[in-house]
Amino acid sequence: MPPSASKQKRLAEKAAKANKGKAVKEVELDAFGKPVVEDEPATKTEQMDEVKRLAQQMDKHGLSDRVTTGVLASTKASKDVKITSVSLVFHGRVLIKDATLELTLGRRYGLLGENGCGKSTLLKAIAAREYPIPEHVDIYLLNEGAPPSELGALDWVVTEAKNELARLESVAEKILEDDGPDSPLLEDLYDHIDKMDPSTFETRASLILTGLGFNKQTIQKKTKDMSGGWRMRVALAKALFVKPTLLLLDDPTAHLDLEACVWLEEYLKKWDRTLVLVSHSEDFLNGVCTSMIDMRLQTLIYYGGNYDTYHKTRAEQETNQMKAYQKQQDEIAHIKKFIASAGTYANLVRQAKSRQKILDKMEADGFIQPVKEDRVFSFRFADVEKLPPPVLSFDNVTFSYSGDPKDDLYRHIDLGFDMDSRTALVGPNGVGKSTLLRLMTGKLSPTDGVVQRHTHLKLGLYSQHSAEQLDLTKSALDFVRDKYPDKSQDYQYWRQQLGKYGLSGEAQTSLIGTLSDGQKSRIVFALLAIESPNMLLLDEPTNGLDIPTIDSLADAINAFTGGVIVVSHDFRLVLFPLCFSINSVANMMKNRLLDKIAKQILVCENKTIKQWDGSISDYKNYLRKKMISSGAV
Repeated sequence: MPPSASKQKRLAEKAAKANKGKAVKEVELDAFGKPVVEDEPATKTEQMDEVKRLAQQMDKHGLSDRVTTGVLASTKASKDVKITSVSLVFHGRVLIKDATLELTLGRRYGLLGENGCGKSTLLKAIAAREYPIPEHVDIYLLNEGAPPSELGALDWVVTEAKNELARLESVAEKILEDDGPDSPLLEDLYDHIDKMDPSTFETRASLILTGLGFNKQTIQKKTKDMSGGWRMRVALAKALFVKPTLLLLDDPTAHLDLEACVWLEEYLKKWDRTLVLVSHSEDFLNGVCTSMIDMRLQTLIYYGGNYDTYHKTRAEQETNQMKAYQKQQDEIAHIKKFIASAGTYANLVRQAKSRQKILDKMEADGFIQPVKEDRVFSFRFADVEKLPPPVLSFDNVTFSYSGDPKDDLYRHIDLGFDMDSRTALVGPNGVGKSTLLRLMTGKLSPTDGVVQRHTHLKLGLYSQHSAEQLDLTKSALDFVRDKYPDKSQDYQYWRQQLGKYGLSGEAQTSLIGTLSDGQKSRIVFALLAIESPNMLLLDEPTNGLDIPTIDSLADAINAFTGGVIVVSHDFRLVLFPLCFSINSVANMMKNRLLDKIAKQILVCENKTIKQWDGSISDYKNYLRKKMISSGAV
């Protein structure tokens, strides 16, 4: 029998008094008033070195697992980079063959491609200079957070900026010594050094960190005391501050809230160096990018414009290609029919030989190929039994980790959710959106008030940390089979289950540690579906997923017969699947019906939760105007 809310409050107050004068440690209680024991990562600590090596794509000797080729075609002194005959092979799998890598200074590229096609691998190869990129083109790849240290966020960024300034000055001295004062490299380098301006380091670093969600307290917090997501923000702040010639961002919005995403979008719109961005948010790509690189069919295909322009241009090209293909196929069929009917008549035989030469020339030139469709899969969550309301309710709920009212995250919250709920939770990082989900599941208990759940309610939680429950040293196939031994030991059964979520072929048998973040997320969704929950709690479910997979997720949410509560920085996901009267997400995306509104958008801030009366697009515009008026961007 769980203790009453008032008893829990008395216990919390008693603990707070006992710890007075000591360092405050956050104590989390479950629904029964007991300390929460966090789920241990499935990968053991002693295995993490091996996992890190796999993630860095290194062999046991510390050498790259990637094999690359490329020839520099741009001039050595240019800030533009053009490399021809580009290839990329990873673990024997050809990712790119005989392509061109062309990056022009001042352009902002969106790198597109399905999960597992090798986008992150390409960025790592570029950052490691495995292609012949001139040394004066400095490169920064953001794919991991700032290291744990005794420095606070602000001090760490400023220290890194000082180190970068010293490096630039050293490079300038070397160029001056080797090539003389007339070197074409020096003008841009000196200009960059002048713009660094050490006297403004703290002010500018503070502005960037504030834009990314830090406040007066957290900006001083030591990086060793931060979560991985916050350390990633610190590393992003450094990348934006030092402004490398070539900035590579691998899913930079994955650890950001909606407000920080809007700030970053506005900031990157003004980026005047070269940017290559991997993002699975169409909204973000539309706002930031001036060009697109589509990584498919083992090559790199370039498009001008943002994501919408790419989508339209590619659709037109593929329509024309299919028309040309069909026309050629009809012509081939007609020629073959004539040749077959020519018989032995001399004049017809001569014509048949002439037609055969036409066919031979077509073959030598290469037949027009049909459009190869992107792999699109549809997954769905199982239909569930309808439960009568109330299904999940908050009655006058107050919550803080310490039990001290001054630390309250929420005060006097009244909320209700049922099987028809399609609710989006939005608000800045740190206000407690993920905490709210944990209160729903019972992993946390309110300081005061009651969270009531229907006796037959089965909650399915997808969290930002769900992938940590995967054993990275096993294959996906072995992991799910071992996790559910009573369901089936048949490999074919588990192949089908994983295949439903877009994980097929080699991805099923490769070690999970070698898979992309999106592929790991697919495994987690497969596990979630196996549990058959009747209400889904989705905390940043789009992280790492490619755009077609996000569309599939949106369709699955629409078709699900249970309740859905989503925390997401992806405006598109919040906008489309949670709308009134929709026939299909795809049609809505084509029509861009931005005036469609969510059933319920709840804004979490100032220790309370309020309903937003408007669409998610209105909310984004509200955030943008607030930032512009405050001078944050």
